[in-house]
Amino acid sequence: MSRGGRLALALGLVLSTLAAPCFAALQVGYYKNKCGLVDVESVVSTIMASRFAKDPSIVAALLRLQFHDCFVMGCDASILIDGTSAEKTAGPNFSVRGYDIIDAVKAVVEAICPGVVSCADIIVMATRDAIALAKGGKYSVQTGRLDGKVSLAQNVNLPGSSMTVSQAAAAFAQKGFTISDMVVLLGGHTVGVTHCSFIQDRLYNFNGLGKPDPTMDPKLVAALRPRCPQFSTVNNPVNLDQNASSALIVDNSFYKQIFLRRGILQIDQELAVDKLSKSLAMTLANATDFSAQFGRAMVKLGTLQGRLPGEVRKSCRAVNKPR
Repeated sequence: MSRGGRLALALGLVLSTLAAPCFAALQVGYYKNKCGLVDVESVVSTIMASRFAKDPSIVAALLRLQFHDCFVMGCDASILIDGTSAEKTAGPNFSVRGYDIIDAVKAVVEAICPGVVSCADIIVMATRDAIALAKGGKYSVQTGRLDGKVSLAQNVNLPGSSMTVSQAAAAFAQKGFTISDMVVLLGGHTVGVTHCSFIQDRLYNFNGLGKPDPTMDPKLVAALRPRCPQFSTVNNPVNLDQNASSALIVDNSFYKQIFLRRGILQIDQELAVDKLSKSLAMTLANATDFSAQFGRAMVKLGTLQGRLPGEVRKSCRAVNKPR
């Protein structure tokens, strides 16, 4: 190799070291021995147990937070960055919450071992623990992610609630997910709420025909209309899982409800109707291992990574200042 070639190679190696890509080699137990005798994952679990005891709805909040983060630029915590044009200012993220939970965990782990635990990993670990607390079973997560340094609202392009199954499947396929993965991940709607504004058309004027969505149980339409008056400016919450006894539990009740025509979002109900997803959704409605399947799907979601330079942020809300 010529002297010039050796110099170019050396320079390339230096630059690659300085600008570590967000695409990292993930592994279970990455933080073992990274913070002395402290078990980082146990610290996260303890904090999550305390928060869950005060507010069980954090499960849905964190599920949504992880999905909205991972589906855009990969699981790089770019959704956490503050800024007038950052991802959290995009329309689909207006109602995302859970930022304070991630901040709380980050503050504790930073005090224990500064600059080691990424915000991206905290999102994934905290979500895993919240699911377990909501009786969804506990699964092992891979860690070792870096935090992204770019967060732009214009990058946010998430599957919408009024998509057809085919359209949603195409969006998921672009991220490497199968139709089966998609149907399982949408089972996250077994917890959480939507708001009246997202289902007004299904209740009153579906497809502009002046009638409710024919795929929705008429009794459910009648029950929801008082909560969501047609011309009201009050945007009330509506449980995505209409089984009241299961609305805060991560289980397969969601699938059972959609086969009773009690799906709330259009895409949810379509899962029980469309030939691409119907058999998959029926299998999940009758499954005894939904927790294991959902855990595997969440692990796969967590493998989405960007290839831009990354870092371990000191604050989850801002990129690190140049040294």
